[in-house]
Order: sequence, then C-alpha cells, then structure tokens
Amino acid sequence: MHITEGRFDTAEGAHVEFDKETFKKTFPNLAKELESNENRIAINSVRSEVQTGERAASKRFVNYVPDILDFIRRCNTEEQAEEIIAYMEKRREIRKQYAEKLRKQLKEKGVRSFGPKKEENYYLKHSGL
Repeated sequence: MHITEGRFDTAEGAHVEFDKETFKKTFPNLAKELESNENRIAINSVRSEVQTGERAASKRFVNYVPDILDFIRRCNTEEQAEEIIAYMEKRREIRKQYAEKLRKQLKEKGVRSFGPKKEENYYLKHSGL
C-alpha cells in the first residue's frame, strides 16, 4: 500500500484529511509499515456470509493458549527467557520446581534448547489463513 493524499472516513461518518507529508510526520511508524512490502496478507476471496467464512477459516489455533515454552521461544536472549520464567513463577502460573527445571535447562543448554525461535506473526503465518 502506498500513501497518497487522502480522506479517512470513520464509522460515525466523520472524516480526516491528510497530505502525505503530514501523515508521515504524524504517524511515522504507521507510514513506514504501510509503505513497506512486509506483513502483507493476500486476499484471494470474498465471502458475503459470515457462516461460510467461519467454516472456511483454519481451525489449527482455535482455542489454543500459549504456554511458557511458547513465550520462551520468542526470546532472543537467556536474560529475556529468565524474565519470562520469573514472571510466570511469581504469578503462580508455573510451579517452583518446574521453574527450576526450566532455569537449569536454560543455563546448561541455552534459550534455543526450548525450540526454534517463534518469529513475529508466527501464529498468523502457520494458521493457514
């Protein structure tokens, strides 16, 4: 998507107009994201009925709740992984014994011993949508 001068309408019927440079100055990160070729999602069909679309959607991650290993696999460093372990232990989402086991593995084998890094948009990319 390329940014051009334009008008943005809201659901309430109001609108805001920006020229390209004002938009870039006001929303620099959004402008950069919109102009990049990253994070594009192809739309290859349109469904006019909600039930048809829902049936067609992938069910792979429906009701999936990430666990501590999913969070650790998003970490780049051992320090980040330790923060996740400490946070989950403090909240009592994992037991002390399990936290100790995770810390031992982290110290002895490193952060990638829990599995390959889950990159940004992992679930979107692997959901089949």
